[in-house]
Amino acid sequence: MTRRLLLALVPLLLLGALLAVIVRSGPADAVRGENFPPVERVTFQRVTLERGTIVASVMNDGPDRVTIAQVQVDDAFWTFTADNGVALRHLGRTTLRIPYPWVEGEAHVVRLLTSTGTAFEHEIPVAVETPRPSARFFGVFTLIGLYVGVIPVVIGLLWFPFMTRLSARGMDFLLALTVGLLVFLLVDGTSEGFEAAGLLPESFQGVVLFALAAVGAYLLLEGVGGWLKGRGRSADAGLGWVLAMLIAVGIGLHNFGEGLAIGSAFALGEAALGTLLIVGFTLHNTTEGLAIVAPLARERRPVALARLVTLGLIGGVPTIAGAWLGGFVYSPVWSVVFLAIGVGAIAQVVGQIVRQMTREGSIARVLATGPVLAGLCAGFAVMYVTGMLVG
Repeated sequence: MTRRLLLALVPLLLLGALLAVIVRSGPADAVRGENFPPVERVTFQRVTLERGTIVASVMNDGPDRVTIAQVQVDDAFWTFTADNGVALRHLGRTTLRIPYPWVEGEAHVVRLLTSTGTAFEHEIPVAVETPRPSARFFGVFTLIGLYVGVIPVVIGLLWFPFMTRLSARGMDFLLALTVGLLVFLLVDGTSEGFEAAGLLPESFQGVVLFALAAVGAYLLLEGVGGWLKGRGRSADAGLGWVLAMLIAVGIGLHNFGEGLAIGSAFALGEAALGTLLIVGFTLHNTTEGLAIVAPLARERRPVALARLVTLGLIGGVPTIAGAWLGGFVYSPVWSVVFLAIGVGAIAQVVGQIVRQMTREGSIARVLATGPVLAGLCAGFAVMYVTGMLVG
């Protein structure tokens, strides 16, 4: 055992010695020379507004040491304080407090100048005081989450009695409609995820982080799905209940990311969530309840009301949690991770439904039927039209 441990440690010790030699000798510095300008990348992690103060959290994303020398707001130089100093190493962070009389509803530009004269700026499109944790704002975010997440999903579940009376061709149409709805969410979530990943500092490798989190969520839900199928068979719950639960989990994770976006938009003053936008989210998310109960309707088994309520809460309540998290402890890294988890979860659910639909034939044969093609097109169309109100 000791010999095995030594054999495992020898390469690690040699690697550590090599890294120490590289750091001490500095071959890159020797190539660049003494007068070579440093590589500077300063990123704004978060900018919040307090009364008479702009608070900016910044990070050094470059390989070289950076010193923040001056701060400009709307082309005027302003004094500032830094809680962690102005000299930042690689991945070093500091929070700048800038006493500035910002005007509510107007746009402002914050610009940092380093000791070498390099400028980095951040625009505040609409200046709104950042909400602080309080009973009032928790109540507001909860109400918005109910409006755009919980209630629409529950309303969608009310189609269940109607769906159980459909013919076999009608159920094929409905399952294909569900796939169309979910594929739209998959594409939409992937687009949002890559956009958010592109805004991360380069050191975080946003696209790689997004891809790994999505694949991890997919594989995890594959395992959970297998476990649920085993329990479902033992409890005589049926495959439909397992699929409905997986769809609810996938949609819930997607809605968590949606709530995160709503909360962070409030926190960062980058969006005014008007009535039209809330209406758009409501219409958009009502179709998600339809997607959840479609597998249950196909089996034509009676389903207890408590189970339907459980599915609705799983799919909708994460919107509230996401709004809380986004509004009070926003993090761009976690936004990418949660968007990726939602994408991976929905991809896994789409795979489960397609496998169920193709148990009696190949994918090409199933897709060639009229009800399936019509359902897919209808799903895309419904989500696209309702998504226009959200976008």
